[in-house]
Amino acid sequence: MDRQYLWRKALKDPVYFAREFLEIELHPGQQLWLRNSTKPENALHTGNRWGKSLIQAVKILHRSIFKIRKTRFNSAGKYTAVNVSITLDQAKIIFEKAVTLLKGKRILESLVQDIKSTPFPHIIFSNSAVFWARSTQRKGEYLLGHDYDYCNFDEVAFELHPEYVVNCVIMMRLADRAGMIDYTSTPKGKNWFFRKCQELKSHPDFGYVQTGDSRDNPYISSEYIQRKLTSLSPSKVEQNIMGNFIDDPDQVIEEKYISQATSNSTGLSAPKEEHRYSTGWDLARKRNFTVGITLDVTSKPYQLVCLERFQRDWKDTLEAIRRRKKEYGGEVLLDSTGLGDVILEELRDINAKGFNFGEKGGKAKSELIANLQKEHALGNIAYPYIELPEEDGSIWSLQDELRNFTWDTKEGSDAVMAVALALWNVRTTEQLALVLEPRVERI
Repeated sequence: MDRQYLWRKALKDPVYFAREFLEIELHPGQQLWLRNSTKPENALHTGNRWGKSLIQAVKILHRSIFKIRKTRFNSAGKYTAVNVSITLDQAKIIFEKAVTLLKGKRILESLVQDIKSTPFPHIIFSNSAVFWARSTQRKGEYLLGHDYDYCNFDEVAFELHPEYVVNCVIMMRLADRAGMIDYTSTPKGKNWFFRKCQELKSHPDFGYVQTGDSRDNPYISSEYIQRKLTSLSPSKVEQNIMGNFIDDPDQVIEEKYISQATSNSTGLSAPKEEHRYSTGWDLARKRNFTVGITLDVTSKPYQLVCLERFQRDWKDTLEAIRRRKKEYGGEVLLDSTGLGDVILEELRDINAKGFNFGEKGGKAKSELIANLQKEHALGNIAYPYIELPEEDGSIWSLQDELRNFTWDTKEGSDAVMAVALALWNVRTTEQLALVLEPRVERI
């Protein structure tokens, strides 16, 4: 058969390219993905061992060898594809699969000019196309200064700063060439990746979304699947085998309660006469932020009406605490862990109270978080959607901090703890009111 005909067919059909040139047979789910993930943004969420790393290696090789892009960008310079992930080791998984697929294929090996490991692993093709593996660490710093025609973001559900890395870094690197981005991952709760999939589903003109069950892959051990089905909890089966989005079992505040609290908000507001307020302050240590949260506790749900988040010296922090007390009044509870009586003595003029996270062998913090969780479940808390710019250009969101908060979270939970302190303040005040409530003896 005419070789040019075979190449033209492989150009148009990546499944044919995989079968005839890479000598692999893809399962139906992988074939569906290759043929349909042609929109500017595509998302693939699957169970473990479905074969997403393999299929993305195939897709990257196909796009690099044939330089798949809109013809008007053919003069934009060499074709560049990149596989990115949270660590370089993770990004190298697909890269190494691509290298393995090329080995032993005489025709394809002739199309490779060089394979290098520094400064980052990359394949240089004889058509001048380059395929890179890079990490997204330091908020995508290692992607800066380059333009890409195609990007695969592997295991995006586990990225710590997905919104910033995608919108402020990757999209800017794709813009000059109207490049394509794929998001591929096993789900991890209903986080940013979940919301991105929902967005793409609602805009099929520029997005394609596909799910994949581990059992779609006929090449993995049935014993392995059966063992996982019997050993994993139902929620883990949903997520890790079926590839579905579920509430993260490690997430302290479930997504439905965060959505409920956001939808019940009446917005930030100035202090109002005859309203009662409670303020919680989580104080900065090292690179953390000081966050102050004030709740209007006049009625339920308690409304978050004021939020400050900053990094300043202690003098400015103390003044901010005093200023809030003057504006809203009410009880003030602050994190006194490690500071002891020093900070409380400084704020004696406003009668601030302290909460030491380390008391009772750490049990005090657990009780604080448990109360935060309970108040959300009861629908007793409401807050508006809040976003604040950071110095590096990224965006901080209260809702995202709540979503990412787990029992093991040690950093990046300043606002969560401030909300928890404000709620604990209410709890303590209500309990005291019950104790002091006068009792009338019946005659």
